[in-house]
Amino acid sequence: MDARGATAALYGALAGAAAPLARHWLRRRVAAGKEDPLRVAERTGIAITPRPPGALLWVHGASMGELRSVVPLIRLIAAARPDVNFLITSGTRTSAEMIAQAPPPRSIHQYVPLDIPAWIERFLDHWRPDAVLWLESELWPNLIRQTRQRGIAMALVNGRLSDRSFARWRRISRIAAPPVAAFAPCLAQSEADARRFEALGVPAVCVGNLKFDGTPAPADAAPLDALRAAIGARPVWLAASTHPGEEEIVARAHRAVRARHRDALLIVVPRHANRGTEIAERLAAQGHGFVRRSLGNLPAPEHDLYIADTMGELGMLYRLAMVAFIGKSIASIGGQNPIEPARLQVATVFGPHMENFRDVASALTAAGGAIQIRDESALAATIIRLLGDPDERARVAAAGFAVTVQGQGAAERALAALAPLLAALPRPAAERNHASA
Repeated sequence: MDARGATAALYGALAGAAAPLARHWLRRRVAAGKEDPLRVAERTGIAITPRPPGALLWVHGASMGELRSVVPLIRLIAAARPDVNFLITSGTRTSAEMIAQAPPPRSIHQYVPLDIPAWIERFLDHWRPDAVLWLESELWPNLIRQTRQRGIAMALVNGRLSDRSFARWRRISRIAAPPVAAFAPCLAQSEADARRFEALGVPAVCVGNLKFDGTPAPADAAPLDALRAAIGARPVWLAASTHPGEEEIVARAHRAVRARHRDALLIVVPRHANRGTEIAERLAAQGHGFVRRSLGNLPAPEHDLYIADTMGELGMLYRLAMVAFIGKSIASIGGQNPIEPARLQVATVFGPHMENFRDVASALTAAGGAIQIRDESALAATIIRLLGDPDERARVAAAGFAVTVQGQGAAERALAALAPLLAALPRPAAERNHASA
């Protein structure tokens, strides 16, 4: 066994030994509401749903954003291959709920097993996928290695490598093959990502970003109407997918906003809804008046903030906002997805750190479809200006929407690039006999 094989074997052994800790971790997540108690066994590779007969294409993404972006591609594949079934896996409850509400054709959702060798073996024994599409950067070494060992074809779709991931995999590649080396084809979402994959020794091609083709984030009419009625004509801006430290920043900026727009409302949507209590304690210490959505409350005129600490409602909340600030871009590094508010024609603002969406952020700012700010004071000044200038707000929103329209087409290009993999999927016996006759 060479050094890379030995490293992979050591990682697998350590992961296997961690199974008791992983079970304890899952129990804690169930208690915190992060895992579905009725389906948590799926995280250990146990399935109660039978495998459908015929060809099975497995599609895996980390969470709701990745799965929403790939739905158009799944629908194209389903139309091209009516005999193929789809196994869709992810790791979050919101993604499972999204798929349950609008399942793609002939699809089954399962929670992905943790990266424990025995659990992965159990998962693969049951489902026996014929090929796998991995999305973006959701790369688990044991899961990929065991899938590859079974001779299952694998492709990376909408692949991206952040600065941090690229540096990590480049270091690891000296002693172990990076997981991306297993993919053929490797379809990158930008030319910069394609170059990074190639620097790791993985041939890659850019087909564009599937997130431009993804369906807009949904909104339930009844709660949306209730919130609109509660807010009335107040100017509203939203801080979306915030990370620790950003709630205080946007709250301080909101004080300056309120000095110019006295009835303005800020909706704070943390990336992780379970942080609601922590955020409430910090904002209360700053003297803000607010209520929390997770407790069933609606904002009243005396509230300057509304903490929307619930899951799966960001699409609805974007529809209430005149301006949206994108989290993980001012107090943290990486940024969150700015395509969603732009697609919903909401004027979009983000901080200096958009490394995870560098190409999208650049396209938006170059077109005037988003505004990038440096710091807290610039954030306050920009929100004040946009709330007070409907013409500028409309220009930014329209330009952002145009960028999302221009970016579409990645699903069709991905389908063409995946043609050899899809052609190799098993076909029904009758179809094979007809072809050979």
